[in-house]
Amino acid sequence: MQRFANLLDRLVLTPSRNGKLRLLLNHFRIAPDPDRGYALAALTGGLDFPAVKPAMLRTLIGERMDEVLFAYSYDYVGDLAETISLVWPAPPGRAVPPRLGQVVETLSKVSRSDAPTVMAELLDRLDPSARFALIKLATGGLRIGVSARLAKQALAAFGDKNVGEIEELWHGFEPPYEALFAWLEGTADKPESAVKALFRPVMLAHPVGDDDFAKLDPKNYVAEWKWDGIRVQATCEDGMKRLYSRTGDEISGAFPDLLAAFDAEMTLDGELLVGNPSIKTGSFSDLQQRLNRKSVSSKMLAEYPVFLRCYDLLQIGGSDVRALPFEERRKILRDNLSKLSRDRFDLSPMVDFSSWDELGEKRSNPPHPVIEGVMLKRRDSAYVPGRPKGSWFKWKRDPFTVDAVLMYAQRGHGKRSSYYSDYTFGVWRDTGDAPELVPVGKAYFGFTDEELKQIDKYVRENTVERFGPVRSVRAEPGHGLVLEIAFEGLNRSSRHKSGVAMRFPRISRLRWDKPAAEADRLETLTAMLTD
Repeated sequence: MQRFANLLDRLVLTPSRNGKLRLLLNHFRIAPDPDRGYALAALTGGLDFPAVKPAMLRTLIGERMDEVLFAYSYDYVGDLAETISLVWPAPPGRAVPPRLGQVVETLSKVSRSDAPTVMAELLDRLDPSARFALIKLATGGLRIGVSARLAKQALAAFGDKNVGEIEELWHGFEPPYEALFAWLEGTADKPESAVKALFRPVMLAHPVGDDDFAKLDPKNYVAEWKWDGIRVQATCEDGMKRLYSRTGDEISGAFPDLLAAFDAEMTLDGELLVGNPSIKTGSFSDLQQRLNRKSVSSKMLAEYPVFLRCYDLLQIGGSDVRALPFEERRKILRDNLSKLSRDRFDLSPMVDFSSWDELGEKRSNPPHPVIEGVMLKRRDSAYVPGRPKGSWFKWKRDPFTVDAVLMYAQRGHGKRSSYYSDYTFGVWRDTGDAPELVPVGKAYFGFTDEELKQIDKYVRENTVERFGPVRSVRAEPGHGLVLEIAFEGLNRSSRHKSGVAMRFPRISRLRWDKPAAEADRLETLTAMLTD
């Protein structure tokens, strides 16, 4: 357990991607089975301990220290796991810490009634860093800047394999992945997965820059609209149906209505959207009603039906077609899409153009508000995992910007837990008397470390109220911090007081020079709505 705790500590404090890769690679080399496999499962979201909940941990610490003192400590630290790990009273004597494998196997079998006793006993045997690792492991909230994709890339480096091979086999393995590590170490042959409808690594695009157009010939490329949903892969093989996110996470359970209508042996790459392709394409906020759910109610299925706007074909009838040129794959896809329900599957339309200037004009004025730009695809491109150079490009619309006023600030997590780094901002709304600020979004990135320190200092010096880890910041026409906010789109929202919700907001500039009274008004945002 201590080795896993040391890994987490170093990952949190290592900002660079290559640095994190080296740490993971070294851990896979030195940690024994099954510990390294369980560490991999923790990093990739492959563990779940339903008997352990944050509320239970709060109760445990409440039995061991004054609740007011803990509340002060939590407010200062900003992270539940870190706070408990630091204030947990260590019993006398030095207990032998358990191995990671022992912890995982114990928590996997524990009942909800026994979980408090088991967790307390484990915490008693660990030092603060290992307690932190245990709580993060048990609650599934690592937040250490390591994606499942990065962990798989470390595995590829460990075994000198292509990451695509690992991704294609991934869903055929289970923790602690001993067969996977045996193959990567060369002590066993490559596993033959008996699991059907496995994930195929997706092909990605490079952002296109102004300098790229001088090197690209429009005749070699086709264009299609870039829709604002989520990229998914739907696959059906030998009657087995699965739906994956672009990173290979299975999301079948959240979209049973789409899979129920998927009855042809093929693998489709496309954009998941809400609505009916022949009637209406809903906004991303509509799609959010369906995301991250383990089960979906009948009411939700009826109000927010989903469909797949198909971009590409990867296999059909058991034949892999990824090596074929894009235009040939597109033709096969078009010819076979009629086998599927028209209410659930359609073909993404192409965009006719003869020059980059003409395409640029169409990109700036798309025919539908759910379009966020265009995709450029080389006519002869094979479907290759990753981001091959020169094959696919994405050309997104320029972001919208507004000036908003900082209203609330919340402590961050991990290395940002000492700073107020999550910001809620608003714009002015006329009330007939004095204007009032109404929240329109929240952002936690888009600024440098130095700017973070400046905003944190401003928050502390201008706090007017505290609500646990959240501070209300002085914000009025004569006093306030103006933030220039960039965002990709805007939707109506009944959940927000302002009636609008931003898509991908981020802070693009700190406007220390601008008076709060000159920030934008709600009418500016509502004028951007297209529905």
